[in-house]
Amino acid sequence: MKTILWATMTANGNYAQSSPDNPPKKEAWADFVTHASAAGNFIVGRRTFEAMRGGGGPGPFGEVDIVVVSKHAADIPGVKIVRSPQEALAYLRQKGHRTALISGGADVHNSFLGQGLVDEVIFNVAPVMEGKGLNLLIDQDHYRFKHVELLGCRPLGGGVVQLHYAIAR
Repeated sequence: MKTILWATMTANGNYAQSSPDNPPKKEAWADFVTHASAAGNFIVGRRTFEAMRGGGGPGPFGEVDIVVVSKHAADIPGVKIVRSPQEALAYLRQKGHRTALISGGADVHNSFLGQGLVDEVIFNVAPVMEGKGLNLLIDQDHYRFKHVELLGCRPLGGGVVQLHYAIAR
């Protein structure tokens, strides 16, 4: 199964923090919906899922398998709760998916990356800079490089630029 990590980053390399005062760029959100629909699924952490869901309901994801990785989440109707990245991927394989879209947040991304479970990354770079923020951490104990190959880059509009990389194994 191919795994794709999808994230929106700031121009200075942090995760773009969304809030009611700072909603996600519509171009990045539309791109996420397109990728989730194409994959037929996405994997997300509980806090990020709750922020995405907002007022509740399936939103644009009625036909998409949503997997929430959480050690403590209770049942969420229409969503599969798992405890680990491996359990998330096993569930999606069992459902017949060939691609898994890992949509966030930082803890979920870092968990998948730290365990070597990511084949590709898609970064949508938003035209903002933040004074503080969360980052991707490949290995917190050692300074190691992860080489990547550029698969593509394109403007999404609204100043958002998408970078698509394959992770060298």
